[in-house]
Amino acid sequence: MKIMAHNPYIYVVFVIFTGAALLATLALFTRQSLLVAYLIVGMLIGPTGLRLIPESHALQQAADFGIIFLLFLMGLHLKPANLFHMLKNATVVTLLSSTAFAALGTAGAYLLHFTMIESLIIGAAMMFSSTIIGLKLLPTTVLHHQHIGEVVISVLLLQDILAILTLISLQVASMGEFTIQDLLVLTVALPLVLVIAFLGERFILRVLISRFDRIREFIFLLAIAWCLGIAQLSEHLHLSYNIGAFIAGVSLASSPISLYIAESLKPLRDFFLILFFVGTGAEVPFHLLPQIMVPALILSAMILVAKPLIFSKLFNSIHESTDLSAEVAARLSQLSEFSLLIAYLALQAHLIGVEAAATLQTATLITFVVSSYWVVMKYPTPLASSARLRRD
Repeated sequence: MKIMAHNPYIYVVFVIFTGAALLATLALFTRQSLLVAYLIVGMLIGPTGLRLIPESHALQQAADFGIIFLLFLMGLHLKPANLFHMLKNATVVTLLSSTAFAALGTAGAYLLHFTMIESLIIGAAMMFSSTIIGLKLLPTTVLHHQHIGEVVISVLLLQDILAILTLISLQVASMGEFTIQDLLVLTVALPLVLVIAFLGERFILRVLISRFDRIREFIFLLAIAWCLGIAQLSEHLHLSYNIGAFIAGVSLASSPISLYIAESLKPLRDFFLILFFVGTGAEVPFHLLPQIMVPALILSAMILVAKPLIFSKLFNSIHESTDLSAEVAARLSQLSEFSLLIAYLALQAHLIGVEAAATLQTATLITFVVSSYWVVMKYPTPLASSARLRRD
């Protein structure tokens, strides 16, 4: 009898989900955050841990699907009129807060004896909050949190645009030129994706959904194709998959079937999100921790204190309630996946050293853990350890 060859993909999925199930069980018994359990799994099995999975790059690529589906689902809950109103109010908050965080991060990094270029890049990475943590810990079926969701998503979407500008700036700094393609990204690509998405929904999707809405398998297939199609278009035009997926969801938000689509895609979203958090944990550079732990702790402490204070003050200034301002500020209090990407790209472009990149990555993961604990223990979330606070 011939024995089947070892399949590395099945092995990777087995290790990830078996480890995640074991630590998630332990986390639930000890009333800890599932998100933190996933990060710890990644640390244990990754290339700098037990090396059960020696390469984490493939994990990160698969995990991109989780972010795409998460943003698509959140867009399905936001009608365009509500979103545009919130974007107008959130623009000032996002610009002022991003400027403050960049200045604080740059000054802090420079005082920690990083070079000026390294300090500027670390400061730029401090501007952004985590899309995936902000949205994963946000209930979507509780009326009160629909408005909080609008506020959080507005800030994260605007930060996404700033992140694209930052990544273009890194490219310009490493290559020394600003191309026509970069200019088109800023002026043409985003309006074009919006027009295509809303016209496509009006004249194609609406017709198909109204005719075949009783065939659930087709609606499920159509939703995935629409999400990935607009995301791919956005990426092709040098925006990001994230922006395209969110626009795809918003374009469908006015459809009467949007809530059914949102519910049917949740299991698929959660599958890829577990991959994301495990892959993120696998990036922890254990061999550099003795050199970078102190500066990483200082930078993460600065952000964990400054972001809630600054965000809450700014949201109060646009007449949001004190309670809502405090909750939104807590949900946006961490660094971002973009911070990890900026560290990686800047290192590849030889703009920063290995220690600066590792410090930024470690500080980002520390803020992931601390902020998620804060939110899970204090506010309603789908991952709350307490039944009183668990809301999906």
